[in-house]
Amino acid sequence: MRYSSYKEAHSLSLENPGEFWSREAEKLHWYKKWDKVLDDSNYPFFRWFVGGKTNLCYNAVDRHALGSKRGTAAIIWESPETGESRVYTYYQLYKEVNNFAGVLKNLGTKKGDRIIIYMPMVPEALIAMLACVRIGAIHSVVFAGFSRESLAGRIDDAEPRLLITCEAGSRMGKIVKLKEIVDDAIELATAELEHVIVLNRELNPEFPKKKGFDLDWEELVKTKGEVFVEPEVMDSTDPSYILYTSGTSGRPKGVLRDTGGYMVSLYASMKQIYDCEPDRDVYFSTSDIGWVVGHSYIVYAPLLLGIPTVLYEGTPVYPNPDAWWRVMEKYGVTVVFSAPTALRILKKYPLKWIKECDLSSLRYFFLAGEPTDEPTYHWAKETLDTKIIDHYWQTESGWSILTGRCIEDLPIKPGSAGVPAMGYDLLVVDEKGNRLPVGEKGTLVSKAPLPPGTLLTVYGDDERYKQTYWNVFAEKQFYYTGDYAIQDKDGYFKVLGRADEIIKIAGHRLGTREIEEAISSHDAVAETSCIGVEDPIKGTVVIAFVVLRQGFESSEELKQEIIQIVRIDIGPIAAPKAVEIVQMLPKTRSGKIMRRVMKGVYEGKKLGDLSTIEDDTSIVEVAAAIELMKDVGKK
Repeated sequence: MRYSSYKEAHSLSLENPGEFWSREAEKLHWYKKWDKVLDDSNYPFFRWFVGGKTNLCYNAVDRHALGSKRGTAAIIWESPETGESRVYTYYQLYKEVNNFAGVLKNLGTKKGDRIIIYMPMVPEALIAMLACVRIGAIHSVVFAGFSRESLAGRIDDAEPRLLITCEAGSRMGKIVKLKEIVDDAIELATAELEHVIVLNRELNPEFPKKKGFDLDWEELVKTKGEVFVEPEVMDSTDPSYILYTSGTSGRPKGVLRDTGGYMVSLYASMKQIYDCEPDRDVYFSTSDIGWVVGHSYIVYAPLLLGIPTVLYEGTPVYPNPDAWWRVMEKYGVTVVFSAPTALRILKKYPLKWIKECDLSSLRYFFLAGEPTDEPTYHWAKETLDTKIIDHYWQTESGWSILTGRCIEDLPIKPGSAGVPAMGYDLLVVDEKGNRLPVGEKGTLVSKAPLPPGTLLTVYGDDERYKQTYWNVFAEKQFYYTGDYAIQDKDGYFKVLGRADEIIKIAGHRLGTREIEEAISSHDAVAETSCIGVEDPIKGTVVIAFVVLRQGFESSEELKQEIIQIVRIDIGPIAAPKAVEIVQMLPKTRSGKIMRRVMKGVYEGKKLGDLSTIEDDTSIVEVAAAIELMKDVGKK
C-alpha cells in the first residue's frame, strides 16, 4: 500500500501499529507468520511480531542471491588506504557468507553464542556479521579504533566464544596494529575466549601469533568452510546483536537488538525515509560498522532492500579532500548518509575538490549523528546541489526518531531534524514530565510503546535498561532520550544537544548548539564547539573554540566579531567570555566533539581513556588555548 501523505501514514502507525507494521512485515520472508504484531503487556519491554520465525541473513542475502538479483552488486568496497576496490554480487556474497558460517559452525558456535568483531572497514567484516546472524550467533562489533581497555571491557561484558580481527588496519596511511591491541585486551580481560580468528591483510608481516589459539581466516575457509549452511530459524524476538554505546563510564552499556522488529523497521525505512528503490539506487553511508549507522545502513537495510551498499575504508580527506566525491562519481551514488561534522571538515578545503567531481547522480544527502547547524545546511545545499535532509536517532533506536523526509518530501526547515518517524509519539517536557508549550526548550521524550527496531534491553541488565530510559519519567511512562529540544507550531523538532550539555548561565538554560550555530554563521568559521566553565559571578560562562576555514587568519578583531554575532543572535547572556582559534577540535573517530576533553583540560582533571580521539595533537592545542583564555580572564 502506498500512503497518500506523511500525516496519513504516521497517524496509522500510532493509532493502529499492528496494521501499519504488519503491512511492512509481509513484504519479507517468514518461516512462520507472527501470532501478535505487538506485545506490550510487560512494560517497558516491548516485543514485536511475537511468534514469528525468520532469519535476518536469509532476508538480506539469500532472498536476492537465489532470485533475480544474483548478478547485481551487493557490496562495493573502496579503500583509499590500500588502493583496493572490490565488488561482490549478491550471489558472491551468498557464497562467502555460507562459507564463513560453516567455519563458525564447525568451530562449535551455536545459537546464542556471542562473537566479537574487531575489524576495520573490509568486506570480511560484513561477511562475518552476516554469517553470525545466519547461524543465530549474536555479534558484537567493536569499533577498530577503541583501545585495549575499551575492548577488554566489552569482552568481559559479552563473554564471547570467539573474537574476529585483522592483523592490522590503516588510517591516513598509518598502520594500526590491531592484533597487538587484541592480544593486550585479552590479557586485561577476565573472560576467556576459545580462539581469535585473524584475517591477514599483509599490512603488518610481524604480527604476533599464538599457536593453537590464533586461527587464520583463509586457512579456516579452506578447511572448515561449507558450500551451504542452513539459516537458523529465529524467533522474531531473539537477539541479533549487541552494540555498546560510546562515551560510557564504568561497565559498558550494551544495546541488545531483536531480529524481526529490526528487520522490518530497516526495510520499511529504506523506502519511507530514504526513498530508495531496487534497480535504481546506490547507497553510501560514510559511517563505520562499529557504530549503529554502520550496522543499520551500511550492512542490513540496503541489503534487505536489495540495492548496492558502499563500504568505504578511510577518511574523507585522504589521500585528498575529494576522496568521498570520487567514490560517488565512480559508482553513481544516489543516496548518501553522513554527518554534519564531516561536512564541516570538508568545508575547510577549497570548493574545487567538490566541483571537479560529477555528482549529478545524487538525489539525497542525509545527515545525522549530531544536530545540523543552519550554516552547514546552506553550504551543503548550495555546494552539492541536491536535497539535504537532516534526521535524528540514537544507538538505542536503531533507526530514525525524527526525520526531514518521510513518505513524501516534506518542507525543509534548516536547523530542524524534522518530524517524528513512524511509530514515534514525541513530546517536549519539563523536569516533571509536563508537556511544554510550543517554542519552549525542554527534554525530548517519546510515549510508549517504542516502534519496532528499538533496543530490547541493556544486555545482561534489565534494571539498567529501566533505570536509564524509563525511570526518569516513570509515572508518565515516557522514554527518555537524554536530549534537549524545541517543538514548533508545525510539529517540527529542533534538537539542541544532550541534556547534560545545557549550559546554565545566571538562571538561563542555553543549549550549546544554539551558541555554536550563531558562531558558525560567520564566514570565517569552519567548526566550533562551546563549553561551560565555572565563574564566581555568573556561575557559568561560555568558552568558544573555533577552527577557521582555509584563507582566514586569527585576530582579535575576528574574535570580537564572533562574540558580537552571539550577542546579537541570542543575547549578551550567551556571549562567550573568550574565543580561541585552534587548528582542530578533539573528537572521537565517529565524529563527535569531545567536550569532556576540553572541559577536563580546562579544569585540570584526569581525562581517562581517550582511545577514540581523532588526533592527540588537538588535545595539546586545546590545552594551550585554555591557558591563553585563563590569561584573558585575569586581565
